[in-house]
This record gives sequence, structure tokens and C-alpha cells, in this order.
Amino acid sequence: MGEPVPVRKGQALQPWHWEPFREMENMLGRMIGGAFPPTGWASTYLPPVDIEETDDAYIFEVELPGVRREDITIEVDGQELHISGQILEKERKGIVRQSTRRTGGFDYRATLPSGLDPERAEAHFDNGVLTVRIPRSEGKQRRRISIT
Repeated sequence: MGEPVPVRKGQALQPWHWEPFREMENMLGRMIGGAFPPTGWASTYLPPVDIEETDDAYIFEVELPGVRREDITIEVDGQELHISGQILEKERKGIVRQSTRRTGGFDYRATLPSGLDPERAEAHFDNGVLTVRIPRSEGKQRRRISIT
């Protein structure tokens, strides 16, 4: 894996929820973007994210191709994970004939379930994929109970 990315702690609390309209807006943007060459992107966008729950942690994998490690900010405010940053436009010497790559800011927020320990969160950035692992609190890890 890549080098660690710092994680900051804050204070806001919010319940776990799914944001179907935000997800639908991103999907519609990808569909329209594929049909019509864009002349410019919105100032911020939501990057693709996979969330995996394991017995001992929640793992977020965020696709950020073209983003530099130093342009990523990861914060945990109480029960909310916030990943933001920017993709800088490449300096060019010639005339740009077509440009469909994203530049500008990105912003991802997820409300974390209770029982996680953001103090022990880890983040790695490798090959354009940011992986954030937030472990469960000691004593709050899921365990299987045998029936006797």
C-alpha cells in the first residue's frame, strides 16, 4: 500500500443514512457526460466510492485518478467521514483541442455507524485509489456466537 494520509478528528454527530438523490445526480451526470462532450465540469463532484464492512472495521475505497496525495484532506467530525480535495489542471504548452478530464474540487461525506474508533483510522493512497480504514472500537467488534 502507499504512504499514510493524515486523519483529523472533529465533533458533529449524524445518524447513518443513504443519499439516493445525490447518488442519482452523479449517475445522471455520468450518463449525460458520456453522451455529450462536456465543456466544463461542476466546481465539485462526488468521486466513486466502495464501502466494505468487515468484522473489525469499515473500509472506504475512493477512486481519485490524477489527484496528488498532498491535495487530499480527510477528516472525521464525530460520526461523519469527510474526504475532499482538488484535481489541478495540468499546465499545457500547446492548444487544447479537447478536454474531458475532470479538474476542480471533489467532496465525499459519509455518516459513520456507532461503534467505530476514528482515533485509530488509517489512510493509504496507491495508484489513484484512496483507502480509509476505520476500525471498530475495542470490545465493540462483531463476533459470532455459537448455539449450544
